[in-house]
Amino acid sequence: LCWGGAVLSLLLIVGVATVPVCALLWTFYLSIATAGQEFMEFQWDILLLEAGFLAIFLAPGGFWNGLKLRAPHRIVVWLFGWLVFRLMFESGMVKLVSGDPSWRHFTALSYHYETQPLPTPLAWWFHHAPHGFQTASAVGILAIEVGAPFLILGPRRLRHFACFAFCGLQLLILLTGNYGFFNLLTIALTLTLLDDGFWPESWKARLRAGDDDETLDSGAPAQPRASRWPGPLIWPVAAVIVALSTAGLINVLRIDVDWPEWVQTAYGRAAAFRSVNSYGLFAVMTTDRDEVVVEGSNDGVNWLQYGFKFKPGDPNRAPPFVAPHMPRLDWQMWFAALGDYRQQRWFLRFCGRIMEGSPEVLALLDRNPFGDKPPRYLRAVLYHYAFSDPETSRRNGAWWRREPLRLYAPVMRFAEKPSPPRKPARH
Repeated sequence: LCWGGAVLSLLLIVGVATVPVCALLWTFYLSIATAGQEFMEFQWDILLLEAGFLAIFLAPGGFWNGLKLRAPHRIVVWLFGWLVFRLMFESGMVKLVSGDPSWRHFTALSYHYETQPLPTPLAWWFHHAPHGFQTASAVGILAIEVGAPFLILGPRRLRHFACFAFCGLQLLILLTGNYGFFNLLTIALTLTLLDDGFWPESWKARLRAGDDDETLDSGAPAQPRASRWPGPLIWPVAAVIVALSTAGLINVLRIDVDWPEWVQTAYGRAAAFRSVNSYGLFAVMTTDRDEVVVEGSNDGVNWLQYGFKFKPGDPNRAPPFVAPHMPRLDWQMWFAALGDYRQQRWFLRFCGRIMEGSPEVLALLDRNPFGDKPPRYLRAVLYHYAFSDPETSRRNGAWWRREPLRLYAPVMRFAEKPSPPRKPARH
């Protein structure tokens, strides 16, 4: 599926059979997301699936399109705007309706840079910014996420302003945290708010250069040909998307509605395709950072730490820039620290693979202190992590300070599989 997706992406870039290619790409990613279970349940995974589903109807028909001008149906463009509206508005409203005091008192960003799953080096600097900056930033985020989406409904200048506000917010998030491809995908979707009149004439002229059959002698482009998707097919699809997404929006707003049974059934069946979704990150801000540290030992006394590639471990190691790569194991370790190991079945399987010496699992780690021979014992310790203060950082170069809290998971002992019985010798 991965290699197939790469090939199909290249075909989409050059404009070959764009409609079936988009449909196959959506199907491939849905298959991977379903098989990946909790490792593929992030907000940007469902956002990519929803955007990919809409792209099927945005793509022009025909086998070979290149850069020829093709006008999609207006309702499809509107659906992309509706997706951007829901993504931003719901992300803001979940913060307000959750009742979280850090958002209500505009102190959320005093914690966010330090406690987010995978911070960047710039997060350390933003964390130590003045309190007034943190308060103003929280107010600005809520204003952009809750207020700016309504500008999408206004004239083109207001839509352009909303686009710039959304892009600015995503760039700030991208600079201070590693959220995979989420920020770049959101920016790409947000650019659909800009109409053709926004772009420089020189850019449009280059696109028209490869579309000679649709360019007038005067150099002005003729009306682009419409997509092959006819209105009678587009409108029913749009109606279903709007109905289901509106129901999801109402749920996000925590409005008590007694939905008819057929609506609940339709919503449940559509959820399996992950292409009409609700969104909302950091509804409740995490105020402390705990990390699960995995350690191994051969004698049960001296313990050596396994190192992860991207999540905090060594206090002297700087947080990395990772995006658009999405290190799913490191992200899942952040969620694991928020709960109990018995609720994280994948974590127990992960520990088991370490003790078996699985090359595929060990390749996901940065440091294996036991080489080719797994340890006899394994345990997980919960540590409290916090950014170092500026004075400590200047003195010893540490990015983090940490202290042990308790055992996260009890000591596990490697049980060797019994050797198969030897067959009796033949005489």
